[in-house]
Amino acid sequence: MSTTTLTTYAVSGMTCGHCKATLTKVIGELDGVTGVAVDLASGQVTVSSSAEPDDALVAEAVDEAGYELTGRA
Repeated sequence: MSTTTLTTYAVSGMTCGHCKATLTKVIGELDGVTGVAVDLASGQVTVSSSAEPDDALVAEAVDEAGYELTGRA
């Protein structure tokens, strides 16, 4: 039985549906990620994964998409 790890990150620069779609795509492509929930109002992105996510990889994906991961929420 696999468990799902939920990790919430604070991301700045998200303002619209396009931001949400972009981040959902780039984070969703990372190894082990099973789901991404973007909350524009709170500026938080919750990542569901099969194991503890690599914060550096998530931050890199967010940065390359043009946003800034400011840490775990």
